[in-house]
Amino acid sequence: MRFDGIQNQERAFLQLNALDKTDHIPHALILEGPVGSGKTELARLLSRWAVCTSPGERPCGECAACRKALSGGHPDIFVAQGGSGSRSFHVDAIRQIRGDAYILPNEAERKVYLLLGADTMTEQAQNALLKVLEEPPQRVLFVLTCVSSAALLSTVRSRAQVIALSPGAGEGEENSDAQELAERMALALLATREYELLRLTGGLVKDKQLFRQALERLQRIFRDACVKAAGGEALLSSGQAAEALARRLTRRRIMDMMEELERIAALFERNVNQNLLATWLCAGLRSC
Repeated sequence: MRFDGIQNQERAFLQLNALDKTDHIPHALILEGPVGSGKTELARLLSRWAVCTSPGERPCGECAACRKALSGGHPDIFVAQGGSGSRSFHVDAIRQIRGDAYILPNEAERKVYLLLGADTMTEQAQNALLKVLEEPPQRVLFVLTCVSSAALLSTVRSRAQVIALSPGAGEGEENSDAQELAERMALALLATREYELLRLTGGLVKDKQLFRQALERLQRIFRDACVKAAGGEALLSSGQAAEALARRLTRRRIMDMMEELERIAALFERNVNQNLLATWLCAGLRSC
């Protein structure tokens, strides 16, 4: 198994390689680790590994299946995630997956379901997932990501292999987690309570690189929301936040938020205190 582009996760690599070499990759994996650990990128790499057709080390990055996976167009890779709230990953998404999982793959040897932010699943959603984990269909791989597997039901944890990731995996890995964090922050703006946005920005205070990346991705999300609100389709991000913002907010308000993000980004580059910036970010976006 190749782990190109992922660093500082040797323990997880050893676990996964041992499972791969003995042909004991389970039907469900849980990747747990803090923001910045690279769990989202590793989950996507595992999806490419699962569909890669290379006879050598996988994912090769060159076969037709890898190219489709990298472009987000492989028909046997499915991605689902919740919103910003602690219980925003609802049962309907799991029911759709459960119905689809028993259908044979389209092209690859197996189907892959990436459940990002699985720790935001409602208890009902987890119980629905448990039903398919108890009697897993052949040729299916579930990969769940979470900050801590303790947030999942013990019955779900017991039917999956938990892979613990170390914090601070490096710049390349933080990109994916920064995208996930930015998505949750953008969706938190649609919530009536302010607590969730404040909680999410807490991780930015001591991590300058993550703060910069999250700001960049928030700007992309709001740019896409503005495009969607105007009826366009040329998007830069692949998450659901842009569409939700475009559906719930006026174009004028989205543009005001974009201007506020540009102001915060400019202050960031001037090395303004990150604790203050996080506070101003929440207050500024909320006031738009």
